[in-house]
Amino acid sequence: MGKECILNGSCVMGIEFGSTRIKAVLIDPDHQVIASGSHEWENDYDNGIWTYSEQAILSGLQACYNDLKKNVRDLFGIPLKKLASAGISAMMHGYLPFDKHMKLLVPFRTWRNTITGPASEKLTGLFSFNMPQRWSLSHLYQAVLNGEPHVADIRYLTTLAGWVHFLLTGKKVLGVGDASGMMPVDSATCDFNAVMVEKFDALVADKGFPWKLRQILPEVLSAGENAGTLTPEGALLLDPEGDLEPGCILCPPEGDAGTGMTATNSVRERTGNVSAGTSIFSMIVLEKPMANVYPEIDIVTTPVGKQVGMVHCNSCTSDINAWVSLFREFADLMGYETSAGDVYTRLFRKAMEGEKDCGGIVSFNYFAGEPVTGLTEGRPMLIRTPDARMNIANFMRAQIYASMETLKAGMEIMNQEHVAIDHVYGHGGLFKTEGVAQNLLAAAIHAPVTVMETAGEGGAWGIALLAEYAVRSSEGESLEDYLDRKVFAGMKQMTVEPDPDDEAGFDRYMESFMRCIPAQKAAVEGLKA
Repeated sequence: MGKECILNGSCVMGIEFGSTRIKAVLIDPDHQVIASGSHEWENDYDNGIWTYSEQAILSGLQACYNDLKKNVRDLFGIPLKKLASAGISAMMHGYLPFDKHMKLLVPFRTWRNTITGPASEKLTGLFSFNMPQRWSLSHLYQAVLNGEPHVADIRYLTTLAGWVHFLLTGKKVLGVGDASGMMPVDSATCDFNAVMVEKFDALVADKGFPWKLRQILPEVLSAGENAGTLTPEGALLLDPEGDLEPGCILCPPEGDAGTGMTATNSVRERTGNVSAGTSIFSMIVLEKPMANVYPEIDIVTTPVGKQVGMVHCNSCTSDINAWVSLFREFADLMGYETSAGDVYTRLFRKAMEGEKDCGGIVSFNYFAGEPVTGLTEGRPMLIRTPDARMNIANFMRAQIYASMETLKAGMEIMNQEHVAIDHVYGHGGLFKTEGVAQNLLAAAIHAPVTVMETAGEGGAWGIALLAEYAVRSSEGESLEDYLDRKVFAGMKQMTVEPDPDDEAGFDRYMESFMRCIPAQKAAVEGLKA
């Protein structure tokens, strides 16, 4: 099947620009990954700005595609020449302003930057809508407040996915999910919120800029819409050797949140997903708008424009990794050889023997600040009462609780708002050991958690599915039904319901955790980075 679809050009390609890796996958018409490629990269800290250079973006795109092309040749002995469709995804938010010649005016300011506090606060009040610092409009208004001269020359503002898509197609468009991380989107129109656009224009009217906001923003498209075709210049950019033929359609470029929802089949109302790796975040598709504005909860959308409540936390597994490394070093000191996988598995399973509230132990896994709990910086910290039951089981349970405690704090707001959740899909490294993090997450969020066995490649697979859907959308099937019936039907999955004792224990632990936040703030002040 793989070789045949490569020869007849029925394969679909997805490429996602992650924060540390660019990943490409090739899928067949049955949605199975038949080849993949990748390229490792890192952001730079340049003059106080977290960025990726233009050269790094372009060379990374080519290196990733070349690795995919090589994988196809190694597996099937033939060149990759033709695609049915393709899609580009990337980390959301950030700031990429261009002039009339599509020249980048300032280095790419990524989502990681926290330099837009005054703008974020002003826009949140103006819109009565939470405007996080990492959103594109917060960056734009902060540049206005800073008096940066380049602002007058802006003729186009987009995201990383939107720019790469432009290079491949010549189209200034963006998927609605990625657009919802630039500024608020109206789910009824699947476009930027017109009232807020007018408010922003009025806010900066005295500056005399030669543009109105809507003139410099991308056209917003929903999943399934044709977002252009691969141009000869775009094909040559991807494949300088010239083997790749132009002409395939591209789906709307999306952000990593939208591709994550797609890859976990959580785009339908009352469903959601939790991604747990270096960071952890939840995405819950809302039945109706939330009644109040919360700085702890971002409102974005699915790839078809449905509102999503997002709780994003900067730290998840890093502190667990540090402790496991320490335990392995001790084992080595004692003359025992260990494998990382075996140590993680044994420690995670031991955690389930611990007391439900961790027996007087509280852990902060804060490698960075956490806006959900009001910290701009973090210090990993272990706290315990003098009579705490300090054993491996309680210690490890506290570490796993710590990986999701800040997420739980944000999710409790949704619980108070009576946000309905039928089930949540968990994905990421935290869930590798069966019956541990999955069970404790269910207790944390008071909802069933499902872990799927999927051959997908995360976000790259998610954008490939959206590219395939762009080919099939003429059949009239909604994205939700397409994923349910065509992609995930019959896929092996395991669901656990929250255990009431675990829920009560985690709640007691959280009471201690919340009371200890002043100690975390004091640690930040007392132990300078």
